[in-house]
Amino acid sequence: MQPIRAFLPDESATQALGAALAKVLAPGLVIYLHGDLGAGKTALTRALLQAAGHRGAVKSPTYTLSEPYRVELDGRPLSLIHYDLYRMSSPEEFLDAGFREDFDGRNVCIVEWPEKGEPVLPPPDVRILLEVSGLGREVELQALSELGLLCLERLHFPPTP
Repeated sequence: MQPIRAFLPDESATQALGAALAKVLAPGLVIYLHGDLGAGKTALTRALLQAAGHRGAVKSPTYTLSEPYRVELDGRPLSLIHYDLYRMSSPEEFLDAGFREDFDGRNVCIVEWPEKGEPVLPPPDVRILLEVSGLGREVELQALSELGLLCLERLHFPPTP
């Protein structure tokens, strides 16, 4: 499958992508979010969580490194764990914190700044690259596993040429 590319002209387009992604989540899914500071990684995750039914604040786990959320997927409870590894000084911190245990095939794990956790971070099913472009964002979604492929094949989000 070719990567999905789109231009997100504003915050509402980012929210629409988050809502579309929430509809294709699957237990065990690992999503890596790549992009510079301010590229919209947390905004996309917030939109996804809210569309998945989370009520309440969604904060960036910049200082805590992870924030767990309980949502429902097809009427079943699911843990979605949002990681922000930006402040991690070494991959060993990821292991020492016990985060690897969260990647158990049941939880959905969304990871900002995954390069900080290499090589100990489990591989992604979907890689999302966000890049500021003018007043909007360019986004690219790429499936990197069978599970990622299944999710992105079900994604209903209008890419732009």
